[in-house]
Amino acid sequence: MMRVQRSGERFTGGDGAGVVTRHAFSFGRFYDPDNVRFGPLVACNEEQLAPGAGFDPHPHRDVELVTWVVEGELLHEDSAGHRTVVRPGDLQRLSAGCGVRHAERNAGSGPLRFVQMWLTPYEAGGEPAYEVLRGVADGAACPLPAAGGVLHVRRLAGGRRAAVPDA
Repeated sequence: MMRVQRSGERFTGGDGAGVVTRHAFSFGRFYDPDNVRFGPLVACNEEQLAPGAGFDPHPHRDVELVTWVVEGELLHEDSAGHRTVVRPGDLQRLSAGCGVRHAERNAGSGPLRFVQMWLTPYEAGGEPAYEVLRGVADGAACPLPAAGGVLHVRRLAGGRRAAVPDA
């Protein structure tokens, strides 16, 4: 059975300096033994960043990070030399592989809101990889083969429903 967890029901974190995070699963100092993951999905965080706020360079390894910008402009920079501004409708994927450092910051003058999901890959290690898909259409299926997942994009108006794929 699937349970929809609304934003206001999630654990709230952040740094008090322009970053507010809502965690769908156990994360950081919040731990709920009945809510640690959903298959390969180990994090699903809604991030709200004030102008100029963000996350300084920090490491990741053996994780697939998928970022969907809802509002604003996200500046991504990583140790592999990628520097990209990700906008609403764009989907960013960072395969951390054997290790990569990255920073994320609100690059715009208004608020930034994005959802970031972390998935565990089938195999550890490998070379880091990065891509941005621009203007992802509603209903698009975005495969994440390293983790055996597929992200199905849906933009629903209030009160609308969508079928959830079997897989």
